[in-house]
Amino acid sequence: MLALSPAPFAGLRDALFDGYQTLMPRSRDSAPATIVAIDERALDARGQWPWPRTTVAELVRAIAAARPAAIGVDLLFPEPDRSAPGADAALAAALEGNKVVLGIAGLQVRDRRFPFPPHAAPVRLSSAGKLRLRRYDGHLQSRPEIDRAAAGRGLLSADSPDRIVRRVPLVARIGDVVVPALSLEMLRVVTRSATLRIDEHGGRGVSVGVGPLAIPLQSNGTFNVYFGRHDPARFVSAQDVLDGRADELLRDKLVLLGVTGLGLLDFQATPLGERIPGVEVHAQILEQAFDNVYLRRPAGAAWIEAGLLAGAGLLLLVVVPGWRPVSSAAVLLALLALLAAIGTIAFKSGLLLDVATPALGAVIVFTALLAATLAEADRQRRLLREAQARLAGELEAARRIQMGLLPSPEQLFVDERRFSLAALLEPARTVGGDFFDCFMLDRDRLFFLVGDVSGKGLGASLFMALSKSLLKSIALRGEADPAQILTRASAEISRDNREQLFVTAFVGVLDARDGRLAIANAGHEPPALCQPGSAPRRLSASAGPPLCVLADYPYRAETFALVPGAWMCVVTDGVTEAMDGQGRLYGSDRMLAELTRHAALEPVRLLDALREDVARFASGAEPSDDLTLLCVRWNAVPSER
Repeated sequence: MLALSPAPFAGLRDALFDGYQTLMPRSRDSAPATIVAIDERALDARGQWPWPRTTVAELVRAIAAARPAAIGVDLLFPEPDRSAPGADAALAAALEGNKVVLGIAGLQVRDRRFPFPPHAAPVRLSSAGKLRLRRYDGHLQSRPEIDRAAAGRGLLSADSPDRIVRRVPLVARIGDVVVPALSLEMLRVVTRSATLRIDEHGGRGVSVGVGPLAIPLQSNGTFNVYFGRHDPARFVSAQDVLDGRADELLRDKLVLLGVTGLGLLDFQATPLGERIPGVEVHAQILEQAFDNVYLRRPAGAAWIEAGLLAGAGLLLLVVVPGWRPVSSAAVLLALLALLAAIGTIAFKSGLLLDVATPALGAVIVFTALLAATLAEADRQRRLLREAQARLAGELEAARRIQMGLLPSPEQLFVDERRFSLAALLEPARTVGGDFFDCFMLDRDRLFFLVGDVSGKGLGASLFMALSKSLLKSIALRGEADPAQILTRASAEISRDNREQLFVTAFVGVLDARDGRLAIANAGHEPPALCQPGSAPRRLSASAGPPLCVLADYPYRAETFALVPGAWMCVVTDGVTEAMDGQGRLYGSDRMLAELTRHAALEPVRLLDALREDVARFASGAEPSDDLTLLCVRWNAVPSER
């Protein structure tokens, strides 16, 4: 079930939780942390970064003079300072006895300068049964002379695979040593706790305890950060501190020291769509701890989500076969609204409940049931067809439906200047097995597809609809690699392919920003590529078999760098295998000659010219196959959006 295997849907789940945070950002009720920022003003006054350690020592002493609760340093000093004799000793002396927590950066590989695990506060584990803490093989820390003067050491690293910080390791392993995050270690120093404790609460989750606080964690030691809006009130310039103008802002505060004046070097993206200094992430974690406002996955979340999906699926199973499509669609919309309300209420209560996956599952169930219901109804109708006139009418309706499934590029991309795309399809019979599709994967990437189902007529058109829908669904799930799209489509289409049909397909993804074109071919006609100043050429033969022919075949993609004005034309074999009255084939040579003659035309006029030449060649002979043409040209015009 979808809810029981959320890994493929992690992106969808994160997007949902990001949306909740955007709509309901955390309010800043308390202000336990103040950030002393080495900002542009401080750098203008004291010189470029890195400062001499004597200057940093002066800043630390100035902060300590204001009597803060603790000081967390979001900086590393791994190399000796050669700017002045005794600079490192001066910084160590400034740290000594001032409740300063130094940062440690986790590394994937060991740094030869620090071959041994870092010193960290003891951590007591109630049980290690479900804990799978994030592990770093190496680390980077300040020089031993400086490190020994600190009251504690905390991890600075944050895991953000897609460059958006949602979770941070509040406890992690460096080698075999459990190390707390910088913010957590500051709380330990403030509460004068000798140890940290990690408690497992059976089915109720995991928490880390420091003093009177119990902070919820995931089983891998990460913490869900509930972000509030970036607030300049959290910051005070290091220059104001050095000038003695910020004592009241630092007294009894958890003071974080970090650099913000180096452009975007240490800025992190948040689910709120903001980019904030990395040191502010630690400040927001401290605010959550003081306000006791957390985001946690509820115990048995996967089973709750599975139950929601099962309940929605059972209701749709009862409703869709017996109700009219409009009524069953209304039930689906009501279910989606209910799931949205459940997710919103849970988030307001501090619970991260993934209702997007059950909602997606409900849509899939609804679509499958509706398709099955309509297919069964169509089968019953076909059994009753006795007259040719009625058959012709039904086929005409099927043709309109099939053509309605195809996009209209001139309407879809009416405001698009970066590329031009045209396509046309003429079935050999009333309905056919050819198809094409084109849509934007995101703001800049164009997806286009041309396919041909084996066979002709109504059966091919039904299989065409299934194939087209699955190919589009796979692409819209976030898969942008043409080869992977074909590989997954072959597996998914094969599951429902009792008639052993197969599909040739050509898939392309064009990046409208730089003209990079990635293509993959599954047994389809090789396309024609034309770069300005060169004649159109036909690319190499198929890179793989048609879909549903070989199980688990690993398709491969090719990439081309288009220059402005370059175009690619993709056709089905209805063009190259078109026959005249004497049975002669149109052929790829004549097609290339016609494309060469009209290479400078817009894609829509180029396709019209090619179609007219095929019609002249056939001279009224009955079409032997469906005819489909698609042409895309990269214009390299910058986007105005």
